Amino acid sequence: MRILLAEDDTVLADGLTRSLRQAGYATDCVNNGDAADTALSTQDFDLLILDLGLPKLSGLEVLKRLRARNSRLPVLILTAADSVEQRVKGLDLGADDYMAKPFALSELEARVRALTRRGSGGGPTVVKHGPLTYDQVGRVAYLNDQMLELSARELGLLEVLLQRTGRLVSKDQLVDHLCEWGEEVSNNAIEVYVHRLRKKIEGAGVRIATVRGLGYCLEKFPETPSNPSGGKPA
Repeated sequence: MRILLAEDDTVLADGLTRSLRQAGYATDCVNNGDAADTALSTQDFDLLILDLGLPKLSGLEVLKRLRARNSRLPVLILTAADSVEQRVKGLDLGADDYMAKPFALSELEARVRALTRRGSGGGPTVVKHGPLTYDQVGRVAYLNDQMLELSARELGLLEVLLQRTGRLVSKDQLVDHLCEWGEEVSNNAIEVYVHRLRKKIEGAGVRIATVRGLGYCLEKFPETPSNPSGGKPA
């Protein structure tokens, strides 16, 4: 999951960026409205955390332009505690949620989880795909009720595939959703991450299918039934 944080308070921005990265989110940060608008116009994100008091271009104008492009990107706005009018304007312009400063980091992380679930179609906090279970709140995956030991990059890959079950996900899309600015991630590296995840989940009723030249798809399939008689199947 990839987040854009638009916040001009350097201390707050650094703290939020570190926290979100530790939680497993690829997080890019900008400190003014022009940079935010450019990033949103040219790249894909799963969530925007938007301070309304940005220089160069206000947060409200960034939000207005985003929705004018018919983007449905979930937006969490950050405002000063006494700016009720701005909060109302932000919600009217299409923000999905807001938090007043100062706020508890644990609450922000909970709202991030809720909004990213909503952005991917909403639904329950636990996603099941055949024998595979993913807890979107705890960000833990289980295969046949056994917890999977996954790296942050493998977990991010699994999230993207689960959100698009039955659909192809290209390598470029995986790079867009998993990687931050400045990260040099090649298609070969994506293949390595897919290979590692595939080894951990295949053979138990779920697999990552590869369509050469197009991308990957998470599939489930019935396990081969056993033959109690010991003879050859008819």
